[in-house]
Formats: sequence, structure tokens, C-alpha cells
Amino acid sequence: MAEENTLHLNANETLGDIIIAPEVIEVIIGIAASKVEGVYGMQGSFSENVAALFDRKAARHAKGVYLKIEEQGIIVDIYCYLNYGVSVPKVALDMQEKVKQQVLFMTDIHLAEVNVHVVAVVPEKVEIPALEDLMELEDEHE
Repeated sequence: MAEENTLHLNANETLGDIIIAPEVIEVIIGIAASKVEGVYGMQGSFSENVAALFDRKAARHAKGVYLKIEEQGIIVDIYCYLNYGVSVPKVALDMQEKVKQQVLFMTDIHLAEVNVHVVAVVPEKVEIPALEDLMELEDEHE
């Protein structure tokens, strides 16, 4: 089904081949996964993020999406952060379904597996009160 760096689609023989780079699939997966409600963001390792600054090829893994082309098909690993308070299993299942649907819709490729790795849960941002507000509260309690 695939060469080392490309994916060949079954196409009409009279028109020619359709070849998709794995990077395209990774971008589709990254966008689809990040749009699922409850997902804070995608995660790549620190070293990959630094390498992405200097090398375009390294940038493809900076968003926490990894493809493996195996005999049984394409296996995807997604590393992500979720918002605090969401149902982790529900968001992960939604992510798996949305990713499979988008890749199928956009490329006509069936993914064998979509593995979701929740790296962290990100708490809500809490605003730090201004010093003046703290002083007013202290004065009220006296």
C-alpha cells in the first residue's frame, strides 16, 4: 500500500496515481483532534518543539501526531492536553471518531487504530487579583 514516505491511493488507472505524503495525514489528524470539544491542545516533546524551529521535517511531529504504517494499516498516536472538568473517556472517544471520519472524508484512507494519549489536564485560568483589591478586602475585615 505504501512506499517509505508516501501513501498511494487506489485511483482510476486512466487518470494516473494519487500520492499523499504522511505529513498531510498528520496535519489533517492534528486539526481534527484539536477541534474536539474539551481538547486544550496537542503536545509534542520539548526537544521536538525546539527541533521544529530549525528543521521543517522535525516540525511535522511537533504537534503530537505520529503515524506508523503497518501491515494491518495506518496506526495513529495522538498526544494531547485536555481541559479540566471534561470526561476523559468521552473526549478521547470523540477524538478517535472525528479523526477517523476526517481522514476518511478527506483522503479515502481507513485508519486501523487511533490511540489517544492524554498527557495532562490543564486547569482553568484563575485571574490573580490586583493588589488594591486585596488591600480593600483586608480593610473590610478589620
